[in-house]
Amino acid sequence: MKYLERVNIALNGFLMVIGGFAVLGIMTVATANVVLRMVHAPYRGAYEVVSFLGAVVIAFALGYTEKKKGNIIVEILTERFPKRLRKTLEGVSCMISGAFFSLVSWQIYEYGMKILESGELSETLKIAFHPFVFAVSSGFAVLALTLFVDLAGLFVNREEG
Repeated sequence: MKYLERVNIALNGFLMVIGGFAVLGIMTVATANVVLRMVHAPYRGAYEVVSFLGAVVIAFALGYTEKKKGNIIVEILTERFPKRLRKTLEGVSCMISGAFFSLVSWQIYEYGMKILESGELSETLKIAFHPFVFAVSSGFAVLALTLFVDLAGLFVNREEG
């Protein structure tokens, strides 16, 4: 379990670093585009680049945010439940969410494969954008892994405590 936890933390940290560089890329492109617009020479592909990098930023932050419990959790009903029932509901939630995001990751990967096979390119810059689709798929896969590691942690903690 400790090994799986370390792998999960390492993957989430790695994706967060890449996401941070993507944010820097977004800021650079957006700022450069504003400056270029002032001299009437806007960067035509700014919208595409910002969109692709934005997708990477969001997808790569999913697992880390879940690990840090940074998502909004509505506990208005469950806070009155006994601790054991709350843990059971948390486990069911992790299981369902992990399965759902595994399917999401798989379907996004399938979509990326279709784009790769068809040779589809972005509209303005004419660049292959399937790597960004695969990046989003991997972000959801790491989110699913994080949820399954959390689920396993509930069982390990239950056995220990």
